Amino acid sequence: MTRRTIISSLAVAAALKARAPRLRPEWKPKLGILGPYTPANVEFARAQGFRSMILDGGSLDRSLADADVEQIKVTLQNAGIHVSALQVTQNHISPDPAKREKENAKFVGMINLAGRLAVPYIGTASGKDRSKPFLKQVEEIVRVYNEKYFEACARNRVRILWEPWPEGPNLATSPVGFEALFKAFGDSPYVGLQYDPSHLVRQFMDPIQTARDFVEKIFDVHLKDTEILWPVLRAGGINPVNGASWWRYRIPGLGSINWAEFFSVLQDAGYSGAMSVEHEDPLYGADNNPGPDFSAEYKVGFIMAKRYLSQYVPEV
Repeated sequence: MTRRTIISSLAVAAALKARAPRLRPEWKPKLGILGPYTPANVEFARAQGFRSMILDGGSLDRSLADADVEQIKVTLQNAGIHVSALQVTQNHISPDPAKREKENAKFVGMINLAGRLAVPYIGTASGKDRSKPFLKQVEEIVRVYNEKYFEACARNRVRILWEPWPEGPNLATSPVGFEALFKAFGDSPYVGLQYDPSHLVRQFMDPIQTARDFVEKIFDVHLKDTEILWPVLRAGGINPVNGASWWRYRIPGLGSINWAEFFSVLQDAGYSGAMSVEHEDPLYGADNNPGPDFSAEYKVGFIMAKRYLSQYVPEV
């Protein structure tokens, strides 16, 4: 065999190796639930095979003593539960100066608490001031976040994520809002999306294409479905004179979201973070869950959701 033949063979082998398909690892995101922090709720999550939680910020005092913080961390660690985010919804740019100052201080306290608990994200609304034009609101959000929040985010290694909840004090409810906010914040490492496809459905937007368009900004996920009650909608429209409800939140699989397509978008992008069931389904006790511990009826909704999701998300 000549030297030229050897070199040629090596070149062919290298070319074939370069064309070989990349072996993707098994998709193993952390499947979790959203709810108040209580030892009983953490134990329920563990017993049902969930691996993570989003903790309702209202269930935690931002001024917790160090001993209490350590006890929470031990409880979570013993249960094998990762906390992906604290949920803290408020208006960061309230038009009332006194209220705004109070809200900003509270949020800084929650950023600090997230850092103490080693929680990487805070889910929230962007902030909203109806008295100002859209782009002026965006400018104000950027100013307040830079002046009030980002130093605490850097110190605590926490990112602020917007959930697209349209009833809240929120501009981050649609692709239009996402684009304007992310353009205004530039390449800031301290903002992103806590994506909830259910909110896009009831606004008659495409939750799959929107996820695809903004997938690089998605760092946490709410798993919740929306059922459109078409007979009610067709009879009364989106603003029915009799106040009839034409949509309702459901656990995943009982609404109109194509979950196979949604999870395909996340897999294709290499998303490996947490995905938490946000249970607001009235058929499984969401309207009758006094808390803070989950009621027996409410727990069934999480169990049913996990049963459905197990076809897409492997148990570990």
